[in-house]
Amino acid sequence: MNAMPERGALDDPQRPHAIVIGAGIGGLAAAIRLGARGWRVSVLERCEQAGGRAAVFRQDGFTFDAGPTIITAPFLLEELWTLAGRRFADDVTLVPIDPFYRIRFDTGSYIDCSADPAFMRAEIQRLAPGDLAGYERFIALTERIYQIGFEQLGHVPFGSWTDMARILPDLLRLSGHRSVYALAARHVRDERIRAALSFHPLLVGGNPFKVSAIYAMILHLERAHGVHFAMGGTGRIVEGMAGLIAGQGGSIRLNTNIDRITIADGAATGVALDDGTRIAADIVVSNACTAHTYRHLLRDAPRRRWTDRKLKATRYSMGLFVWYFGTDIKFPDVPHHAIIMGPRYRGLLDDIFEHKTLATDMSIYLHRPTATDPSLAPPGCDGFYALAPVPHLGGDIDWATQAEPYRQALERRLAETMLPGLAGHVVTSRIMTPADFESRYASTLGAGFGMEPVLTQSAWFRPHNASEELRNLFLVGAGTHPGAGVPGVLSTARVLDGLVPAVSTVMSSAAGREVGQHV
Repeated sequence: MNAMPERGALDDPQRPHAIVIGAGIGGLAAAIRLGARGWRVSVLERCEQAGGRAAVFRQDGFTFDAGPTIITAPFLLEELWTLAGRRFADDVTLVPIDPFYRIRFDTGSYIDCSADPAFMRAEIQRLAPGDLAGYERFIALTERIYQIGFEQLGHVPFGSWTDMARILPDLLRLSGHRSVYALAARHVRDERIRAALSFHPLLVGGNPFKVSAIYAMILHLERAHGVHFAMGGTGRIVEGMAGLIAGQGGSIRLNTNIDRITIADGAATGVALDDGTRIAADIVVSNACTAHTYRHLLRDAPRRRWTDRKLKATRYSMGLFVWYFGTDIKFPDVPHHAIIMGPRYRGLLDDIFEHKTLATDMSIYLHRPTATDPSLAPPGCDGFYALAPVPHLGGDIDWATQAEPYRQALERRLAETMLPGLAGHVVTSRIMTPADFESRYASTLGAGFGMEPVLTQSAWFRPHNASEELRNLFLVGAGTHPGAGVPGVLSTARVLDGLVPAVSTVMSSAAGREVGQHV
């Protein structure tokens, strides 16, 4: 990709114009990449701040990251800054977290997870010595899966069924036809170790008992590149990305709700806002929920593949219940990241993904950012973020009445496990339910990660990065290839490099406005 254009070119109103719908991390990354290729970029965001699910909540002296809290592929961010002619380290300070996280099992036993092979061998030896050899075989396999699934295919568009056919032999060879849990179970016997090796698909909205073993690559991604935290919170990364866009001559408009994508002769031509304003563009890049993009923003367009019927039949990821809270005391023994497993693993996931019922038990991801950055809370206080996977809105759960009882149950569970003495020390509190994800982010069924990443909804089967329905419409974010998670959505923007030409190519074309290679 070319370096950032000269400033004079940035100010040229004749440059081809790209509209990016949504200022989530995927949309911001797409805007930066397009800006580096000479495009004049406008990012339109429906919320009051940039970041999408990576927004920031501030209240009572506490700062809470609304969504992503873990950075596992910093090189993808460093690349964006380089493309914009800046250094990532000048804007954001990343701190490695090691051990990555503690997994606490319902029995009270635990395992700390790290990239250090000797440390991990000792942890497995302590918990399940008979599984050490199988564990090491599994870890070696995840590296091979990562090399294929992420390094070779993570930034490649799957625009044709032949692209999928080419990788089928590798998928079969790497057990892609099995689930992540089934692959782990072939190597280790201890159910605690099986859970520790297989839970990672939940980080991208998938059921470990259903999604392809290809998603075991997440485990190796952690070990290869580490788990990091941005000082000041993930919101600092969003602020930095917004700064890059401004430096490229692009713009971000907040509180701007899009009614639909405008169309002429089978191509996207811009957008119409809720107030009737029309904004023309040579290309449109949607970072909105893919189902929302097709069902609502393209409601007037004939659709061949992503019809309302198909979207209704699609499987969506689980919902998320998130409790943000601060305490007037500190919990120094609680690590930065912890996973508190409930008494059931498969049964709870069946309730969430299949039955869509709100179980009385729960598993919790507990984030204590003040373990690393005390500035995120007032002196002597701790800030937390407790996340529990729950069913999406396809179930019969009335969050208007269930939210507070569920929060109380979550608080009791935390007090029983990793936060003894919590009662009476919560001084600030905020929650988000799947209903909030639906209203705030226009997320279909309030799903936390868009479409569920089962094999039949991955790669070519997922909505394509270059839309199958319209010329000059592109998709980024969790709903397209390669999928959810910070590395995933950054990679969806990276895919655009092979689909959208540089402006110099566009302006030298006789057609001028026929810009996509799929046109």
